[in-house]
Amino acid sequence: MSQDFWNSALYEGNHAFVWQYGESLLELLAPTTGEHILDLGCGTGQLTAKIAESGAFVHGIDSSLSMITQARANYSQLEFAVADARDFQVEQPLDAVFSNAVLHWIKQPDAVINCVEKALKPGGRFVAEFGGKGNVGAIVRALLSVLSEIGCESPASLNPWYFPSVGEYAGLLEKQGFEVGYGVLFDRPTPLAGGDAGMVNWIEMFAGGFFSGLSEEVRSHAIQQVEHRLRSTQYRDGNWMADYRRIRVVAVKNSY
Repeated sequence: MSQDFWNSALYEGNHAFVWQYGESLLELLAPTTGEHILDLGCGTGQLTAKIAESGAFVHGIDSSLSMITQARANYSQLEFAVADARDFQVEQPLDAVFSNAVLHWIKQPDAVINCVEKALKPGGRFVAEFGGKGNVGAIVRALLSVLSEIGCESPASLNPWYFPSVGEYAGLLEKQGFEVGYGVLFDRPTPLAGGDAGMVNWIEMFAGGFFSGLSEEVRSHAIQQVEHRLRSTQYRDGNWMADYRRIRVVAVKNSY
């Protein structure tokens, strides 16, 4: 994503689940003392710091200057840099690349995988979680329906996300020199913070791209309509739920 639309304060305040759920992904990474690891799309740095607790040498990159600025403020002892996941380089080959809740934002998966492969030592591992096929399906359907009704042309083209199947993504990894040892797609219904405002907050944070070019008045009306349509299925006992589906993969760079 070239445009930095991330609000790091809103991310940390209302969307901490993004990195909190990612903590269990660290068990698959299993970092050890002395390893060199990259946190790809590190956000505000919480999981980077968790990796560092293992004794590994870790640094984080993110395309958002806002996120990196906050990460540096949060963890001044760690190294963070602004970089594009589709075009980054490292000073020395890495033992592992870790990525949580990032890759569904990048519609050029081959470019990311190519960079990861080049960054790893032979036998190095790539451990990632991101949105998979069907992720936030109910929300996307409501968004597209409302935008179509208010006269937006080709609203599907505004979708900022890439949600592959496990088979599709595993195939991409194998084509670029990885062996996929683990891959799973699973449902993770996720409660949204903010009470009654939870869905609007989520849409404002993550789905702003759907409303590109709309006036503030039309945008506000459209978001209200989306919220209304989702209320019967995604709102329970004063709390909103997002219908998340996640992919987890562990792949090892071929040694030959």
